[in-house]
Amino acid sequence: MPKGILGKKIGMTQIFTDKGLAIPVTVIEAGPCVVVQKKTMETDGYQAIQIGFGEKRERLFTRPLKGHYAKNNVRPMRFLRELKVEDPDAYQVGQEIKADIFEQGEKVDIVGTTKGKGFAGGIERHGFHRGPMAHGSKYHRRPGSLGAKGPARVFKGRRLPGHLGAERVTVQNLEIIKVDAGRNLLAVKGAIPGPKGGLVIVKPSTKSR
Repeated sequence: MPKGILGKKIGMTQIFTDKGLAIPVTVIEAGPCVVVQKKTMETDGYQAIQIGFGEKRERLFTRPLKGHYAKNNVRPMRFLRELKVEDPDAYQVGQEIKADIFEQGEKVDIVGTTKGKGFAGGIERHGFHRGPMAHGSKYHRRPGSLGAKGPARVFKGRRLPGHLGAERVTVQNLEIIKVDAGRNLLAVKGAIPGPKGGLVIVKPSTKSR
């Protein structure tokens, strides 16, 4: 059965193996998630499940969202996302999905939103080299020439200063080092996108060997 879960990035630490090797891991609070709605070919034209995760004060929800949860007899939840599945009938509305759907050693893909850095220059955004920092240079961190003089315009795709971060990023083929089913925690080898407390989606890897 295809599976997936929503979670919250707790932070990074390290786990020591029996041989004394330190493995850097990211700890994720994975679930519990609740199935809010099932999408089928007959009603929606595709197959998926809608799952909710996290706590939020009920008065902060909009009326349409409150009605959506009430229609399915599920308490309102902070985050609402869809996961594609082959057989939505394998799930029941109100069913809980917990971290124990994954096992130690399993490979997963993790989707998150990177940290927003605001407006950034070419050096930070694209890794450009700076000019000489001597006083007479007068060229330090500026973008430099923008291209040919003939067309008298800037070509599309030119790497320039601009907005950096706050993008949806998927890190593939990460190994689950430890599963704490009692506390709904996953320890995943390596780093994942986003700040502490950021929402992540954990799914089985599509490229695992």
